[in-house]
Amino acid sequence: MKKSWPILVVDDEEVMCESMAAWLREDGYRVDTASNGQAALGLAKAADYAICFIDLKMPGGMDGIETMMEIHKTRPEASIIIITAYATVDTAIQAMKEGAQEYIVKPCNPQEISMLVSRILKLKKLQSENAILRKKITRQYRHHDIITKNPRMEEILGLTQEIASLRSTALIRGESGTGKELVARAIHFSGNRAEKPFIIVSCAALTETLLESELFGYEKGAFTGANGQAKGKFELADGGTIFLDEIGDISPKLQADLLRVLQERCFYRVGGNAEVEVDVRIIAATNKNLAQEVQQGRFREDLYYRLNVIEIRIPPLRERREDIPLLAEHFVQRISSELGKDISGISAAALKLLIAHDWAGNVRELENVIERAIVTCRNGMLDEQDFSWLQRHPGASQNWEVPEIALDELERRAIVAALERKHGNIKEASAALGIDRSTLYDKLKRYEISH
Repeated sequence: MKKSWPILVVDDEEVMCESMAAWLREDGYRVDTASNGQAALGLAKAADYAICFIDLKMPGGMDGIETMMEIHKTRPEASIIIITAYATVDTAIQAMKEGAQEYIVKPCNPQEISMLVSRILKLKKLQSENAILRKKITRQYRHHDIITKNPRMEEILGLTQEIASLRSTALIRGESGTGKELVARAIHFSGNRAEKPFIIVSCAALTETLLESELFGYEKGAFTGANGQAKGKFELADGGTIFLDEIGDISPKLQADLLRVLQERCFYRVGGNAEVEVDVRIIAATNKNLAQEVQQGRFREDLYYRLNVIEIRIPPLRERREDIPLLAEHFVQRISSELGKDISGISAAALKLLIAHDWAGNVRELENVIERAIVTCRNGMLDEQDFSWLQRHPGASQNWEVPEIALDELERRAIVAALERKHGNIKEASAALGIDRSTLYDKLKRYEISH
């Protein structure tokens, strides 16, 4: 049983309130108390209570039913238990009608309360596991499934909602592990194509020949082993969305083929002569700076502009450290449930360690780190010692030696490195270097650095 889910007890009788809280704390639950409805609302806005025990009759203008209704506006998933000293059929009907899950009669029995809480939390745990399993099976994620409180990420979520029902091509940029696929899924499953296919193609995983067949399909006899006609991913995605991951790795020939699909909405199967028309929305992703790839002749300029109709740049985890506690708690809940381990949460000391770490692998690395810690954890709470191995493998060397090169060359390398880290964004690169943009532009010109 997950004892970390908090419980709220609301009763104007101090003895009753503290007695119930003490009983629940003895069972290992974290319990807060309030003496009136207004105080309870304030607490409910700050904490996601699993269960709220609320006295029906309270002074101050807000009774138990009103308090319950207001809490449900903020915390619709909270289970409300009404406490009453006057059990009548009318009381029970009114409480249940307005959203109470149960009601208990004073004087309360500690054993009855313990069994009630255990039963409700077991149901919540089962519902949570079922939701995780359904999501794992369908892999359908919408914008509200992306966990963040970072302003830049919230802007991205707003943009995904705005463009969800458009057919316009989107280009998602970000380092490996930042969640590019999750954002692509959010766009698809939040729009009018949500009931249609969402097809993923990893462009970096296949050779040119295999990727061509994978994308466009092939006709019988097109090559050795082609014993029949096969539909490609574009056909399978008809009416829906195709997500082309690591688009920056495709060959010049496939760049030309893809450009035609974007322009004409049709293509030929490998070895075929008949045009195949499709209605497919394309979302591409890359960890490369395609603008630089264009300048260096490795990526077609016309294709780049066709793909880059709507650009979304996902910041790396080190630029949104405020999300680390939220993500860590989410991963603890999901992974511990999947592995069948009863882990109640993660300590403040462990969170501090995770926040300070340089996440080269971003959210994917954090997820893997949490899973390893859960596997090896011997207590019911992840603590600093469960991540001690992480401290021995920092993301960057702490003892940096100054290379024996000219100062100008050292500065040039620092500028190039900053631009690469910030994906060519002048504003962010200048901030990282501690200089203003005009100074950076002067240095780019001086060192003949393209950006």
